[in-house]
Amino acid sequence: MAISAKDVQTLREMTGVGMMDCKKALSEAEGNMDKAVEILREKGLAASQKKAGRIAAEGMAYAAIIDGKGVVVEVNAETDFVGKNEKFVAFVKGVAAAVAVAQPADLDALMAAPYGNGRTVQEEQQEMVLVIGENIKVRRFAIFTEGVSVPYIHAGGKIGVLVNLETDLTAEQVTEAGKDMAMQIAALNPRFLDQSEVDQATLDEEKKILLAQIENDPKMAAKPEKVKEGIVAGKLGKFYKENCLMQQEFVKDNSMSVEQYVASVAKAAGGSIKLKAAVRFEKGEGIEKKQENLAEEIAKQLGQ
Repeated sequence: MAISAKDVQTLREMTGVGMMDCKKALSEAEGNMDKAVEILREKGLAASQKKAGRIAAEGMAYAAIIDGKGVVVEVNAETDFVGKNEKFVAFVKGVAAAVAVAQPADLDALMAAPYGNGRTVQEEQQEMVLVIGENIKVRRFAIFTEGVSVPYIHAGGKIGVLVNLETDLTAEQVTEAGKDMAMQIAALNPRFLDQSEVDQATLDEEKKILLAQIENDPKMAAKPEKVKEGIVAGKLGKFYKENCLMQQEFVKDNSMSVEQYVASVAKAAGGSIKLKAAVRFEKGEGIEKKQENLAEEIAKQLGQ
């Protein structure tokens, strides 16, 4: 009998299992939804549904150059232990490879893209949930297809950074500078890449805070407005140095800024280097981790 796309979608929503497996189960069950669910459970596929609601805030951030394209991804798992699992790490690298091939526009497009083994990324993710036994989730990705990209992975996947450069030099000539910038981004997590990116709303808010600090300081409050404005301008320079990558002190040599360091590398190589973009993924960033009472968790597992 013909199986409708709507029935397949309904079964998928009920079980969290991939489209193809749902379609096969419905065909086997001759369209009977309850029987199809039973078939998927017997195959162990529907088990992934129970895990889908659990918080995944560990895992791995990964950055690489694949077929000339710069790719960075974050894939989450529930525990740090699984984040180091060989199968999980292989899956993360496979997701990055899928991004490089498909160049998807968004996460939905990535999940529907081929993983490279006859399954989609979504189906492979569900397979990993079943094999590893934890909720696993592809969270985000970025890809650069132009210029020279330089990846950096910090602490075995705690942070992944991808720097994208516009340059007339070779990749070999700019890789060290790119890595130095990526390491600085990993360590200091600047809010902006360059002071030119700081929007007016941010500047206005910063000025408002600085003026309030001056007014609340008895020694400063009585000073003329022109002097106050000069103090604010000086403090904004400090804001740029703290929050903008190119204006920050270069961590490896604090006698210069990152901007001056990059300029010196470009001059020595006889070319130009411009930072076009950068992406920093820190695993679990912004995900609220569930706090479990260990004794309660053990009691649950023992069925007490």
